[in-house]
Amino acid sequence: MKVWLADTGPLVALLTANESMHPWSVEQAKSAPAIVLTCDAVITESLFLLKRVGHDTGTLFALIESGFLRSDFDLHAEYRAVRDLMRRYREMPMSFADACLVRMSEIHGDSVVWTLDRDFHVYRRHRHQTISLITPF
Repeated sequence: MKVWLADTGPLVALLTANESMHPWSVEQAKSAPAIVLTCDAVITESLFLLKRVGHDTGTLFALIESGFLRSDFDLHAEYRAVRDLMRRYREMPMSFADACLVRMSEIHGDSVVWTLDRDFHVYRRHRHQTISLITPF
C-alpha cells in the first residue's frame, strides 16, 4: 500500500462540512491507509484555516490523537532540500508546506500526495519525476 502524504486542503475540507470539497475529501479518507503522514507546516496551515472559518480545531487534534494523522518530517535533517525546492520553484512561489511535502515524497518513494493544490502537477520529485497525486483535478 502506498504511503499517503496529506496536504492542507483535503484536511480542512474533511473537517469542514460546508466546504465544497468536503464530500470528495470524506470519500478519499475512506480509502486512506490507517496512518496518513504529513508535516508540521501542513498542520499549522490547517489549524490556522480551521480557526479562521470559526471551526473547532479540536477535530484536527482528534485525527492526530486517533493515529490517523501523523507528522513525520524532520526539518532539521531536511532543511537544505526544502530550501533548494523553494528556490527552484520561487517563481510560483512554492509554500514551505508544499516544499516539505515534495521532500517527503522523495523520502517515501512509494507515496501519493493527497491535495487540492494544482501546483503539485508542476512540482517534481528528484527534479524530474512526477508526483503521484490523489486530487480531484
